[in-house]
Amino acid sequence: MKSTHLASVEGIESTAPIVQLATDTTGDSGERGTTASVEEELGRLDRARRFAQPLLTNSRFDTGENALDHADGVAEILRSIGAAPSMQAAVYLVYAGDYLSEPETVVEQAFGASYASLVLHTRQLVRIQRNARNAWTDETDRALLAEQLERVRKMLLAFSRDLRVVLLRLASRLQTLRFYAATKLPCPTALAREAQQVFAPLASRLGIWQIKWELEDLAFRFLRPDDYKRIARDLAEKRTEREQGVQTAREHLARELARAGVVAEVHGRPKHLYSIWKKMQGKQLALSGVFDLRALRVIVASVPDCYAALSRVHEIWPPLPEEFDDYIARPKPNGYQSLHTVVLDQPAPAGRPIEIQIRTREMHDHAESGVAAHWAYKEAGTKGYAGVSAAGDFEGRVAQARRAVLQQLLAWERDFIGHHTPAQGIFEDRIYVFTPQTRLIELPAGATAVDLAYHLHTDLGHRCRGARVDGQMVPLNTPLVSGQTVEVVSAKEGGPSLDWLNPQLGYLKSQRSRAKARAWFNALALQETIARGREAVDKLLQREGKTAVKLDDLAGQLGFRNAEALFEVVGKDEFSLRNIESVLRPPAPVVPPTPESEMPLFKPAAAGPGGRSAVLVVGVESLLTQLAHCCRPAPPDAIGGFVTRGKGVAVHRADCANLRQLACRHPERLIDVQWGEAASVQGRPAVYPVNLSVIAQDRQGLLRDISEVFAREKSNVIGVNTQTVRDTARMTFTIEVRDSAALGHVLRQVGDVNGVQSARRT
Repeated sequence: MKSTHLASVEGIESTAPIVQLATDTTGDSGERGTTASVEEELGRLDRARRFAQPLLTNSRFDTGENALDHADGVAEILRSIGAAPSMQAAVYLVYAGDYLSEPETVVEQAFGASYASLVLHTRQLVRIQRNARNAWTDETDRALLAEQLERVRKMLLAFSRDLRVVLLRLASRLQTLRFYAATKLPCPTALAREAQQVFAPLASRLGIWQIKWELEDLAFRFLRPDDYKRIARDLAEKRTEREQGVQTAREHLARELARAGVVAEVHGRPKHLYSIWKKMQGKQLALSGVFDLRALRVIVASVPDCYAALSRVHEIWPPLPEEFDDYIARPKPNGYQSLHTVVLDQPAPAGRPIEIQIRTREMHDHAESGVAAHWAYKEAGTKGYAGVSAAGDFEGRVAQARRAVLQQLLAWERDFIGHHTPAQGIFEDRIYVFTPQTRLIELPAGATAVDLAYHLHTDLGHRCRGARVDGQMVPLNTPLVSGQTVEVVSAKEGGPSLDWLNPQLGYLKSQRSRAKARAWFNALALQETIARGREAVDKLLQREGKTAVKLDDLAGQLGFRNAEALFEVVGKDEFSLRNIESVLRPPAPVVPPTPESEMPLFKPAAAGPGGRSAVLVVGVESLLTQLAHCCRPAPPDAIGGFVTRGKGVAVHRADCANLRQLACRHPERLIDVQWGEAASVQGRPAVYPVNLSVIAQDRQGLLRDISEVFAREKSNVIGVNTQTVRDTARMTFTIEVRDSAALGHVLRQVGDVNGVQSARRT
């Protein structure tokens, strides 16, 4: 099976045939819960390379790199920083995934779910890089700069899922820059600038100095070739003298430390061209003023040995006090520890500076490999990553390391944003916090522990009762800050507080969280409405002696999908119990028809001044009409008429639920009606009763305040019904109005009363 497929590495596309390989599911399934031995991991590395080799051997990227050579180089870089063989095996599977039709499925079957997850997340991150690649070509474009920052966030989130994704991307970018340097081909500016501005700072935050320095030097070489060549040439001119001086100083220091009883390794440290150039630029120095051109590194067994070695160094060589830094007592934010001092190899003014770094072996491993030196990858099982065996509190130490590194990435993102001042504020709407299990959670800025609880699970949000932030109890409406560890304290059962829905109290920042809390109260109100409707229907059935009636069947006869739907409209007073009575009672006996001339169906309606009724039946002389109590129509509502038995025409609002139900059963009895000239009573305009429903937070004086609104608006109240459940007051007012058009202003005034949540016409 052959077809064209785009493979993307470093955002560069190439073509190659898709090959569907048979999977080997024996041995390393990746689903065992135990830690793999070194032999097993080496076997997995060999098998992964053999798996990828036929796919990568004849493929090239647009850079000109051979795909297999690139994968070999990336694996070697990871090995050099201490990554386990299982991590190196992942390199080949990631690149092979670009040439498989269903990469995640194939890799999971052959190597396990952990590797499949790595393939998925790395390919996603590569797509993000490719889509935003143009953002690195022009630093003056605000929109493009926003894309840069968005990629920083995406990379951060990718890391939160799997550290291996970011380590692999760092090594991949370094290998590509090495290729351009070795072949002397011109490196695209976008690749070099991205390496300098994103990948190198990321490696610094992770403490992987080995990769950081080389990325910076290679990017410096491609972005500022003239400066790079000048510094390299100046250093080369003094190389013999410098190397001889370093060797002499190294041997002298080693002898003196041994004589003082300090067991130590003494090395000459390689020079970092980009840091030399930055120091020259930042301090306006000539090359001769840069102190770390001649440098030694001392590695000892313990922290006391560090200070003993420092004391001996200062005894044999005069120090420069202003150039001393104690990063053991005060580690750098990324965990780097070492003693830094600058001494003169002989008294001034003839003395030449030598920088000396003193550290323990553990500090050295961390400085060279960063998180790769102490991170574990658990290739199998539910806990995630491991590549080494350990016992006791190992998992706890891994969790602490994870939190520390994630906090460094958060600080790196803030630094990155602050450095690019034109785009400040782009991410001010987001924060990142940790759960006690070190899970990284993205929330809107200003979010609280209640927002976090709802983000984790709706039910946890409902039951949230307290929060610990970095181990300290805080009020629930305390805004969270990026980097904090937040523990939600919850009850076994219960629901949210109405205070959470008050935006002035600041309990909920997220609209999604607010919607979940509001849905809980809506569901509670619906349950109360259904219970009220059920009670009313049960009482009716008892009066009618029909308690054996199946409620769902009764609801179906009335046009409802089930009994609860019937109870809901009855509880809301939107469906008259008379409709249920008409279904329960047997039909009246059939009476022989009376001649039409002898059957006075309707009485003339009462006429107002001028002989006109307030409601006209279209096409018929003035007939008896009555306004329905269920919907209480008032001019200028759209209305419809229904011919009743012996009571004339019942006038309903056109949107009345009862009218719709009656129309379904007796469409032939509908009749068109319209408003006529309003009648007057004793010289005053006619008024119409309408019902208003008000829901409010119950408090003392609530009814008085609402009544004062009606009095102020000259609306006569002729009926009040109020009920309070769990501090929520539900009120129904019947007021008289000349027309319904005036209701809008009245409802707005009622809605402004303190504690009122809703006010509407029913």
